[in-house]
Amino acid sequence: MQFLMRKAEYRMSGYYYYVPGSPINGFGVAKVLDSGHPNFSAGDLVWGTTGWEEYSLIQNPEKLFKIHHTDVPLSYYTGILGMPGITAYAGIFEVESLKKGECVFISAASGAVGQLAGQYAKLLGCYVVGSAGSQEKVDLLKNKLGFDNAFNYKEEPDLDEALKRYFPEGIDFYLEQVGGKMFDAVLLNMKVHGRIAICGMISQYNLDQPETLKNLMHIAFKRLSIKGFTHRDHHHLYPKMLETVLPYITRKESCVC
Repeated sequence: MQFLMRKAEYRMSGYYYYVPGSPINGFGVAKVLDSGHPNFSAGDLVWGTTGWEEYSLIQNPEKLFKIHHTDVPLSYYTGILGMPGITAYAGIFEVESLKKGECVFISAASGAVGQLAGQYAKLLGCYVVGSAGSQEKVDLLKNKLGFDNAFNYKEEPDLDEALKRYFPEGIDFYLEQVGGKMFDAVLLNMKVHGRIAICGMISQYNLDQPETLKNLMHIAFKRLSIKGFTHRDHHHLYPKMLETVLPYITRKESCVC
């Protein structure tokens, strides 16, 4: 949401940029009080982009999704059953389908998307390592979320060496959410024909000038596949995601943080 607060020279379509004096908008859960749209009726529960205020007039209800499963906490629709869930599900199951036994690295792994992506990758039988910015987050990844290993990037003087320690044979799949020095180090450690899915680069959002990458030639040397994506192109997967995820939630086999 940070870049929605700044003046943007080139505004991207589909985003609601913040206007001073107006309510902030973002993902939320709401109850329909009245509707002139055929897909929604008074009393429906929905999730999607709303104003963060007590009452909102939604002029684009096509961007809202009706909640049919109310036997789970409604807060889950801002996480595992909402935008972060779709992003993580698409990245693991659709954008670059993973295979059992593959080596997976996830940066920003304790965040809303990363922690879910890691659990999905473990369900597929992958070896999963995540990076995070504190020992508390590393412990969360290893002891609660089921990652095979994790490290605090702030305590690693050489990210290349750190990745070689956890991936001595290289990385098959990288879920990129950080950018900068981490992305540069990952390029050195990808396997030939490795795959990278990019859904964010949080280290670059507040920089006046993005960091320069030095190892881009490894994309060609290793014949890497790199694809950018967001949840916006993958809402058609939502019914399939619910079918996959809801049983784990009801059996309390998936951790929701």
